[in-house]
Amino acid sequence: MSVYLDNAATTPVRAEVLTEYTKYLQLLGNPSSVHTSGQLVRQALEEARESLAKTIDCDRSEVLFTSGGTESTNLAIKGIYWQRSAENSKRNVIITAGTEHHGVIDPIEWLEAQQSAEIVLVPVNFDGEIDLDWLAEYLTADHERVALISLMWANNETGVITDINKVTALAKKYLIPVHTDAVAAFGHMPTSFKDSGLQAMSISAHKIGGPVGVGALIVSRSTKLVSIIHGGGQERGMRSGTMNAPAAKAFALAAEICIQNLHSEIQRTQLLSDRLVAEVSAITENISLTAAKANRLANITHFTLAGASGESLLFLLDQKGIFVSTGSACQAGVNRPSHVLIAMGRTEDQAKGCLRITFGHDNTEADVECVIQELPAAIESALSAGLSSQ
Repeated sequence: MSVYLDNAATTPVRAEVLTEYTKYLQLLGNPSSVHTSGQLVRQALEEARESLAKTIDCDRSEVLFTSGGTESTNLAIKGIYWQRSAENSKRNVIITAGTEHHGVIDPIEWLEAQQSAEIVLVPVNFDGEIDLDWLAEYLTADHERVALISLMWANNETGVITDINKVTALAKKYLIPVHTDAVAAFGHMPTSFKDSGLQAMSISAHKIGGPVGVGALIVSRSTKLVSIIHGGGQERGMRSGTMNAPAAKAFALAAEICIQNLHSEIQRTQLLSDRLVAEVSAITENISLTAAKANRLANITHFTLAGASGESLLFLLDQKGIFVSTGSACQAGVNRPSHVLIAMGRTEDQAKGCLRITFGHDNTEADVECVIQELPAAIESALSAGLSSQ
């Protein structure tokens, strides 16, 4: 028997979503073709766009289908930066935070190295919350230099939620566009694009029971950006390439199911998380809940284990058939501490002792019970080994 508790990395495809996906894979036609076969595929694509727009609370024209969260984020950050800096060369500052996913950090660092961008990091506190007062003061003093702000809605490692509405309210005073990486947030908390004040929002299907390889960038109708892919001019000319209608239909259905069950699922996973935290915290004083005072997603529970390697703990649990993580799957196997925890003020040794347990739609009390049974011995062994493996 195995217990999968790494749903922030990827989720099982829902059975009904897989059925939808395979059904539309059998349609033959390019959605840009004018013949009947192609237009049937186009109809499926536009149905998916309409459905996804309803779940996100945006206009259907604002939904651009992409290959996933990383592409969406690159398109938003680079596209908006190029558009804004072309309009005014003094706008070369990109505001973000050290706790962002590498899908955000890396394109911004590339713009700094290759395109003369300047990175400004909003300070975060010990619980991973951004300093909104600092942001307000910075914008008052230097708003004319800011090209855009990119801050994630919810952190993929710790689950810490950022008050995006307060960020966009600050930026609106100076007409500064705000992008959010909502890959971890969408489907796990309320995320109305219309009410958010955002100009761009990145989401991904495989985090909510959809297939890998499809995502979307939600771009407000008033926002201009430069495309990073040039070709046939699909998706409002912002994302060229033949549109993947079957994947879009699967994504839309997964999103529809998530939003229909959002509030009950938040309550259910919060109960699982609360029990896990209570039981794990009693095992040893060496382990503690990360960002305990912050507003967090119900489905992400992150611990730090002082004096032990998170990788050791991961492998020990893996031997028992329990699949968890130490942080972002995109950084798995990278022999360095979590940049998220470092940005939150942890030492390198503290940032090496991580354990992230993330719940999905098919996890139950039995899965939590299995972790509770196996974790004490794994922690004891990890503490005995210490940090030597790092």
